[in-house]
Amino acid sequence: MHDAADLHHAAELYYVQGMTMEAVADRFGVSRPTVSRMLQAARDRGIVRISLSAPPDAGQDLARRLREAFGVVVHVAGTPRAATEPQRLDSVARAAAALLADWFGDGMTLAVAWGTTASAVAAQLHPKATRNALVVQMNGAVSARSPETVQSPALLSQMATAFGASLLPFPAPAFFDDERTRTLMWRESTVRRVLEVRNGADLAVFSVGAFRGPMISQVYSGGYLAEDAVRELVAHRVVGDVCTVFLREDGTYADIGLNRRATGPTPLELRRIPRRLCVVAGDHKVPGVLGALRAGVVTDLVIDERTAEAVVRRLFGS
Repeated sequence: MHDAADLHHAAELYYVQGMTMEAVADRFGVSRPTVSRMLQAARDRGIVRISLSAPPDAGQDLARRLREAFGVVVHVAGTPRAATEPQRLDSVARAAAALLADWFGDGMTLAVAWGTTASAVAAQLHPKATRNALVVQMNGAVSARSPETVQSPALLSQMATAFGASLLPFPAPAFFDDERTRTLMWRESTVRRVLEVRNGADLAVFSVGAFRGPMISQVYSGGYLAEDAVRELVAHRVVGDVCTVFLREDGTYADIGLNRRATGPTPLELRRIPRRLCVVAGDHKVPGVLGALRAGVVTDLVIDERTAEAVVRRLFGS
């Protein structure tokens, strides 16, 4: 039996000075198995305490940098480096669905902007019973060029069903042909009702649309915009849209003509909703994400790790 001083000395030689068990055994004139038992005894008696430090979490560091830059809460969804675009989308959709389930409850109104990402989020929702809750469509969806592409009814219905909530659709096209038509439509009582509910929502969920990249947003791929409209967006240095309102990377939008024909809320209107969840995945959305953050439309951001890295690189140049 070895006393505490021997155990401490053996542990110091092995753990602190880095000696091998054989070298410690030679120092004490004992066998290697005896040294192993001494080290175990040192741990059992509290002479040695072993602690592990987790490696730095890249996702937490990315979230911190974006939070400090924009004052938003960032939820980074981890994905393998080799993850495909659909896998990255699936990862953020699961994370966003979990947050919505936590946040959305009795008597609340959820405003939803249709799109591929929102559909992915809806598909991940698990049933949660609510009372007197409402899901409202945030922007029109009808396209005269490709009416078959409209997905908002199914998406909104799926979200409303998941929460046992009522559904208020937006009976309008995604874009009007003439801004004067929108002005007249906004006077209609049915449309005014939707706008009032939308603007008074407790929670909004949306993504950032992109017209370049491997997964082009439906606003651009579904026939909602004519070719001359897309050329106009390029000329205005538009990098994407939020709720069918187009943004530049610096967050500006007011002088973009197409926005006067859009049915979605402007960033100024969107900012009136207390909690605004933006869900994004994909490097092609990076400029649009920065535009949305700079426009102040995001309070909570769900983003996959690779996209977050790309946003931070573009923002800080590192």
